[in-house]
Amino acid sequence: MTDSRGTSGGLLKMAELKKEQILAEVEDLLRLAPSMQDFRNRSAENLAFFGRTIAVIGKLSLSQRSYISDRVDYIKNASVTSAEEAFFDIIVLLNTVKNELRMETIGPINTAIGHGMVFDYFEEIKNVIRIAKTDILVVDPYLSDEFVRLYLPFVQPGVVIRLLGREKMATLIPAAKLFSQQYKKRIEVRSATSLHDRYLLVDAAACYQSGASFKDGGKSASTTITQITDAFAAVRQTYEDLWQKSKIEL
Repeated sequence: MTDSRGTSGGLLKMAELKKEQILAEVEDLLRLAPSMQDFRNRSAENLAFFGRTIAVIGKLSLSQRSYISDRVDYIKNASVTSAEEAFFDIIVLLNTVKNELRMETIGPINTAIGHGMVFDYFEEIKNVIRIAKTDILVVDPYLSDEFVRLYLPFVQPGVVIRLLGREKMATLIPAAKLFSQQYKKRIEVRSATSLHDRYLLVDAAACYQSGASFKDGGKSASTTITQITDAFAAVRQTYEDLWQKSKIEL
């Protein structure tokens, strides 16, 4: 975030709302954002989106509020190309604020992913994977080479990757083996017949449940990503036990 856009140091100025509240507002704004084809339509929904964006970002600092207001003016009055650039700037800023707040706040992540929002789903899972420091256990009966290709490049160096699947071993195993060979990552693959749910366990300290298979999130239906908190210890123990009993594939 750069000073020219009023973003530097803004996160230190939230006096009225907690960071968790700002984060929830920003995530909701990103879910409700108009498309690139529709953002200049002066519908009630679009006007509410831009007005709410100015209000939420204004909670970070006055300079950020001024910057967003300036971008909205461009959208109203500038050429199509300049308006698109201004709208793009707003979406980039919202995503930047979201990720900064994610790194600064501690608490459960509960996210609804709309039908067709495949990039939003990818971003949510990628951001969880990137926080791992020692170990990741991924549980999904449909883990395949697609998961390796999409998500494993974001695993930090030194993190042990454990993949527990069932149906797609023929594609998962060679992809994991080649990825491990090329990027010098420690990857273990096991299979179990009794898998139904999809979980991502990070550093034996956090657990996230996906309503859809990791390869299909947002593709054909809405889904959710939920951080398991109250039942975390039980879920972790269940899948650690299952991991120990599962067939070693790699």
